[in-house]
Amino acid sequence: MKGIFITFEGPDASGKTTQIRLLQEVLEKENMEPLLTREPGGTPISEKIREILLDRDSADMSSITEMLLYAAARAQHVEQIIKPALEAGRVVICDRFTDSSIAYQGFGRGLGSIVSEINQIATAGLQPDLTFLLITTPEHMRQRISAGREDRLEAEKDDFHRRVLEGFLELGEKEPKRIISIDGSQSIETISGIICRKALELVRRRHEG
Repeated sequence: MKGIFITFEGPDASGKTTQIRLLQEVLEKENMEPLLTREPGGTPISEKIREILLDRDSADMSSITEMLLYAAARAQHVEQIIKPALEAGRVVICDRFTDSSIAYQGFGRGLGSIVSEINQIATAGLQPDLTFLLITTPEHMRQRISAGREDRLEAEKDDFHRRVLEGFLELGEKEPKRIISIDGSQSIETISGIICRKALELVRRRHEG
């Protein structure tokens, strides 16, 4: 495809939203108009699925149902938003993608490799060109999210979030060329500097190529 697909990953409250906004500003200064989107969500259908997934009233949702709902939201998102934008040559920046499903459902829920297999179908094999993985601990998340205000997944116990973190770390080790792992405890400016430099390097390589 003509465009560039960049994703942001990491445990909850890792600072992704701030870093996405800062990267957007840098790319706009380079006369680009990146498309910002998120998962689960990004389309009207996917946003409705998001409401179900994150609603604390959905506490009795089974792990398989959770995995399939994330995949369904993603399939709609890829088909309706991400692929058309990439085909049009846009830079697409997405807050979470398949790595999150592998970490949260594959590792956190213990579903294993079936998560990757299902998401291959949901995305028709689409993979990000570059992924920024912000690493933070469950303890950091608890400090940033007020008790009682967590969504359904944020409200899970710390041992679940530790398994999710282990999943992200393993993904980063397996795909170091695509996944840039960044210590989320560093300053916002330091993290932004790393992200913007890597993203601009990719954009310029593509343009030169």
